[in-house]
Amino acid sequence: MKVKEVMHKGATWVEPTTLLPEVAKCMRESDVGAVRADGQLVGIITDRDITCRAVAENSNVGGMMVKDIMTKDVSCCSPDDDVTIAIKAMEERQIRRMPVTDSHKTIIGMLSLGDISHRVSNQLSAEVLRSVSGHHA
Repeated sequence: MKVKEVMHKGATWVEPTTLLPEVAKCMRESDVGAVRADGQLVGIITDRDITCRAVAENSNVGGMMVKDIMTKDVSCCSPDDDVTIAIKAMEERQIRRMPVTDSHKTIIGMLSLGDISHRVSNQLSAEVLRSVSGHHA
């Protein structure tokens, strides 16, 4: 099975210069997480990033931008990748959502644990959930 058969198409994104309060509102409304500049994926931001990298470390959260705390080294997959390869990468990196990009690093969708749980075997779904949800070192 290919990633394109499992992923959800489209992704909401923000720019690196978006202020954190605005990102938090977007996350609440659209489950945003992808960061793009000049049409290409350049990072990922999560609610955990905001909490642990911004709130816990900085007193001026309202003045911080996405680029200040986003994860820049993003694991991606292609729509034509075998879904088991993408799942293995998610397990190894303990990530719950993986951006799906084309050859130009343009975001075309997301592969999430929810997507996987609805399309693959119960055994594989349980395995990825256990791996991704394990305690971080």
